[in-house]
Amino acid sequence: MKTTQGFSIRWGAGVLAVALGMPLAAPIWAQGFAAGASPATASSAASAPSYASGRATAAGDDEREQREDDLYDAGTEAIDDQKWDKAVDKFDQLAKMHGKRADAALYWKAWAQNKLGRRAEALTTLDELKRTSPQSKWAADGKALEIEVRQASHNPVSPDAYQDDCELKLLAINGLQQMDPEKAAPMLEKMLHGTACPKLRGQALFVLAQSNSPQAHTIIANAARNSDDPELQRKAIQDLGLFSGDWGRQQLSEIYASAKDIETKKRVMQAFMVSGDRAHLLAAAKGERDAEMRAEAIRQLGVMGAREEVWDLYQKESSVEVKKKILNALWISGDLDHVSQLAKAEKDRELRIAAIKDLGLMGEKSGDTLVSLYQSDPDKDVKHAVIQGLFLSGNAKAMVTIARKETDPELKKAIVRQLSLMQSKEAADYLMEILNK
Repeated sequence: MKTTQGFSIRWGAGVLAVALGMPLAAPIWAQGFAAGASPATASSAASAPSYASGRATAAGDDEREQREDDLYDAGTEAIDDQKWDKAVDKFDQLAKMHGKRADAALYWKAWAQNKLGRRAEALTTLDELKRTSPQSKWAADGKALEIEVRQASHNPVSPDAYQDDCELKLLAINGLQQMDPEKAAPMLEKMLHGTACPKLRGQALFVLAQSNSPQAHTIIANAARNSDDPELQRKAIQDLGLFSGDWGRQQLSEIYASAKDIETKKRVMQAFMVSGDRAHLLAAAKGERDAEMRAEAIRQLGVMGAREEVWDLYQKESSVEVKKKILNALWISGDLDHVSQLAKAEKDRELRIAAIKDLGLMGEKSGDTLVSLYQSDPDKDVKHAVIQGLFLSGNAKAMVTIARKETDPELKKAIVRQLSLMQSKEAADYLMEILNK
């Protein structure tokens, strides 16, 4: 409405100027004043066209931004739905608007083109992104996408092209690793021991560990043996266990045999566990002279779920302290049957009570066994251990069961004390029952 009024005032002032024989170049306010309008009215008329033009421009900008938003949303939705052709079309339209989202549009257009297998077109789009928006974050992401596209085209980017960008260089080396491992290995080794990219040494090891290249094997084995760089050694030992199969297990065995410090041996044991190497862990548990290392080997066997091997170790062991470690490993492995057996029949009182407490940590499935032990064993220490075990397992129902039958005031107080700490309907109901008596 204001735009129309402004146009009418402006048009009317022009007509009056012509009618009065005034030159059209004269200021509008002068034309209006000559036509009999007051100065205030003329001034208002003069400003109306500029105001109307600004409103029109703002409206146009809003419409343009809304159009960009709509195209971007449609393009990303197409990507989510894996409708690559539609995504290319929407992002192409958005890029051609040359607006604030043109750089993002070019990136996602190239992404979708790559998904369609149109890699030459994707590279052309990425070149346009680099040319038009060299400082954009999307241009940086585009470099990583370019590496991926070229790798898929069996035309890897030279890692030397990214001397100043460690992450992109590693991506490029990874691509080269897939096609020419012997060329990639020296570059990865340089990243391991160089100072340019210290934060990416772990990723470089990861790439080496998954390679079948003899050269890569040698590099990671040397890193696992080199104690001069403890963090790199730790990661190399871990990766040998995770990715290197039988060859890695053999390397770990040799490293364990030659290691002088306990920390390195513990790391190797963890790698044995990760690789599923029960044989070497069992050998360490049986033959290791250092008590701490024997305990660690037993613990790792428990983590692996090697129940029969751990149980066999328990039966052959004479030291109560070592048996405690083995019992803990049985608990870690979830061996409810053998822990229950020890809770019922272990002759050593200290070990038996430890087994009862471990039963409680194994959850409500141990409830029947614990209640049975409470009812059959007159030893108060055993009964207290059962109460503690039931509390740890959250088994309020079982605790109420033994509380109802308990006549010993001390034991009953111990049960009620634990029930008062539990967030349980059974516990609350029983406590109310006591209060109402």
